[in-house]
Amino acid sequence: MTVEVGAQAPDFTLKNQDGQEVSLHDFAGRKNVLLVFYPFAFSGICTGELCSVRDDLSTFQNDDVQVLGCSTDTTWSLKAWANQEGYEFPLLSDFWPHGATAESYGVFAADLGFAFRGTFLVDTEGVVRFAEQNGPGDARDQQGWRDALKKLS
Repeated sequence: MTVEVGAQAPDFTLKNQDGQEVSLHDFAGRKNVLLVFYPFAFSGICTGELCSVRDDLSTFQNDDVQVLGCSTDTTWSLKAWANQEGYEFPLLSDFWPHGATAESYGVFAADLGFAFRGTFLVDTEGVVRFAEQNGPGDARDQQGWRDALKKLS
C-alpha cells in the first residue's frame, strides 16, 4: 500500500549517482523533499519527466525544497544518465537490497523489478504532504507537484 498523506515518511539511506550516501533524515528541519520514484533511467517517459524537472528546477528545488529521484538502477547507469541529460539533483540507486526503499513507500513492483511512478512531498518534519502513484506507462502531471509545493510555502 502506498504511503498516505499525513503519514510519517519512511527514512532511507541510498547512494546517489556519485556514490555518496543521501538520507531522508539529512533534510529534517531544513528542507522539504520532493521524492520522485521512476521505473528506469534512459526510458522515454522517465527522461521526459525528469527533463521537465531539470528545465524548471528552481520551482522544484530551491532553498526550501530538495528533489530526489529514485530508481532501482545502479549508480553507474544513473551517473551516465545524469551526465547525458544534465540533471543537477541527486538520482538515488535503490538497487540493493533491490527496491527496498520503493517497497517501503508502497511503489515497488516486485514481480517486475522496478518502482512505479510514485511521487511524495515530505515536509521538514518528515510527514508526507502529497502522494501519488502512476503506472509504468502513465506520465505524471507535474502541476500537482507545483500545487503541493505552494501549499507548503
